[in-house]
Amino acid sequence: MGSSDGPMLADEKGSGTIQRQFSHGALHSERSIQTGALSRLNSSGLKGDLQKPLLRAKSRAFIKPPSSVIPTLFTLVVVLGTLSLGIALGYTSPTQADIIHDLHLSLSQYSFFGSLVNLGCMVGAVSSGRIADSLGRKGALVAAAIPNLVGWIMVAMAKDLQFLYIGRFLKGLGGGIVSFTVPTYIAEVSPKHMRGTLGAMHQLAVTVGIMMAYMGGLFFQWRMLALIATIPGALLLIGLCFIIETPRWLGNADRNKDLATALQRLRGKDYNISSELSEIQNAAEVSRLQPSVLVTELFQWRLFRPLLAGIGVMALQQFSGINGIMLYAGEIFSTVGFKSPNAASLLLAMLQVAVTLTSAGLMEKAGRRLLLLLSSGGMALSAFLVGFSFFLRNIKNPSPEMDTFINVLALCSLLFYVVSFSFGLGAIPWVIMSEIFPSRVKGLAGSLATLVNWSCAWAVTLTFNFLLNWTSYGCFWLYASICLATVIFVALFVPETRGRTLEQIEASFK
Repeated sequence: MGSSDGPMLADEKGSGTIQRQFSHGALHSERSIQTGALSRLNSSGLKGDLQKPLLRAKSRAFIKPPSSVIPTLFTLVVVLGTLSLGIALGYTSPTQADIIHDLHLSLSQYSFFGSLVNLGCMVGAVSSGRIADSLGRKGALVAAAIPNLVGWIMVAMAKDLQFLYIGRFLKGLGGGIVSFTVPTYIAEVSPKHMRGTLGAMHQLAVTVGIMMAYMGGLFFQWRMLALIATIPGALLLIGLCFIIETPRWLGNADRNKDLATALQRLRGKDYNISSELSEIQNAAEVSRLQPSVLVTELFQWRLFRPLLAGIGVMALQQFSGINGIMLYAGEIFSTVGFKSPNAASLLLAMLQVAVTLTSAGLMEKAGRRLLLLLSSGGMALSAFLVGFSFFLRNIKNPSPEMDTFINVLALCSLLFYVVSFSFGLGAIPWVIMSEIFPSRVKGLAGSLATLVNWSCAWAVTLTFNFLLNWTSYGCFWLYASICLATVIFVALFVPETRGRTLEQIEASFK
């Protein structure tokens, strides 16, 4: 970390940035900013370790970088919520035959049961921002964990359709709240140089949950699998007793003493938090002085730009077709000649986990934009090739060599599609959503973005099988064109957020 990026309050460049972005009147001198920050710390009753780094700032002594341990541990706790969501998304694939047999369901009834988690997520997304703003990020996670636990228990104990349907919907309801709150919590506790890597843990937990559901379905009966699925939610409730509220939510709530304490705990006792503390407090003060935001205000130009970028990548993520392809992966593998489609689906989920984990490590090195561009471009090419393999199947009486070539092309292209998605478009839209919205509108805009994501996922899930049966090659070529449009959209409208604080990102849109 270079000196220009350090936390030293006496750094004239950093101080000037704070003054230009957040002062209400004339520019203040560097000394006045130091004095103001010190007086806020004194008035909050925090002395000792919090003041010492501030008083040493002028000496430009070496200061340790912010701690990565505490933000990482807190991230591992909150992603238990998305792990549970991933299990719910993957649960219906290995349990379909047994649930239909035991409860005497029709295929249409089971299909509706599967879709209820998406509908529940849509409802949960609508209220997620308001809940997270009013109860805090921790309170919102509690509000999400309770219906999730109840939902799994109801599915495990279901004797009829009503219990089964209500339980599935409740799991989705909790999942919708989690989908907004977990990325937001991670972004608000992470230091700027780790925000992308830790933010990718949200999507990683979803993919791990799907893989666990596939694996669990091989060994456990569906009721037992539902009971086992309560474990992540229960661990989340326990873990929430030991983590802290995010500094930025505390700042918006005008709880400056708790804000300073929380920030120091996150960054480490030897880290100079004065610059970041002042930045958060000033941004929170500006936010509090402004009136409550209305939905119509989101479409003003200064808010429309981050809204377009954040919601655009969320919609394009789903319209790439990934949910349909993953849900119907077994059928697709059967079409290309695989005898064990369930095993192939499990291998596909394991591949998605491995690549998502790899991309998390690249997030802060390559940047969000580059990974999105590479990911979308790779998906466009591979989706086109999958469609081309289905197009070649229309050839009458193909030779054995041609038939083998078609199967290999379809398989390799499908695997490359999943790799490309997991490399960027899987995790990064959630990271960008948590970073790009101003704090004043984050709850409302984040709820809208999450609702759009789940609505698009539901639409793709609903239409994918129909499109595949209607025109198999046309289905994939449609998704290829959408992925190509994603490349253009990212190049034009999505800013790079790597290495910038949330307050700096917000100020860039003013």
